[in-house]
Amino acid sequence: MSFSVSGGVATITMDHPENRNAITPELLAEVGAALADAGADPAVRVVVLTHTGPAFCAGADLKRAGARSHAAAPHDMAGVLSAVMDSPKPVVARIAGHCAGGGVGLAAAADISIAAAGARFAFSEVRIGVAPAIISVVCLPKLRRADALELFLTGERISAARAAEVGLINRAVPDDELDAAVAGVVRALLAGAPGALAAAKSLVYDVGGMERADAFAATARLSASLFEGEEARAGMAAFARKETPPWVPQ
Repeated sequence: MSFSVSGGVATITMDHPENRNAITPELLAEVGAALADAGADPAVRVVVLTHTGPAFCAGADLKRAGARSHAAAPHDMAGVLSAVMDSPKPVVARIAGHCAGGGVGLAAAADISIAAAGARFAFSEVRIGVAPAIISVVCLPKLRRADALELFLTGERISAARAAEVGLINRAVPDDELDAAVAGVVRALLAGAPGALAAAKSLVYDVGGMERADAFAATARLSASLFEGEEARAGMAAFARKETPPWVPQ
């Protein structure tokens, strides 16, 4: 795996093409550590998760000892998925290759996932005698029940366009437009204030599970605190002067 930071963007590259970036304790440890490094680095504003080789992530490494081999991993699958979702910094998945099993989970956990049209997705677990258990936590909120049942039960491969249609990813683009599409999303994210981005992400995860009165009360408090914050003052002052806000990398 490689990790680099440039222009406010941390790029985490899964680099095990020999096993199609399959889920192993080593891969989970690498990605988990890189996410922690990105989160702790004040220079990082956006995280891009990408890969080398023909597969984004092929799911569990069936040549290893199976699920038991994951028990001793410093970062287990649930931990890595949680780290992606809990990151206050937006996580963008750049998917140029196939996703199966846990790879679909990584794609679904990311805040914004963009795939090349040639990529294929599959919940292939039932075909080897298991079920998409852990990744269901991140995939089911994005799927209609009918689509979830069809995909989970058949294990059929679907196109990137279909994955976008059912909500697993944000969109599919022509293969040769993938990098430009990811770059465009990253530029848009870098225009947002760090604290505001973190707050906006928390709304998506938190508000839907609240009672209406509690949601209005909590969001009113959040709104007031944001409007009184330094980012809002700087952002509104820059808007009035028609200048670039101070958090946008130059």
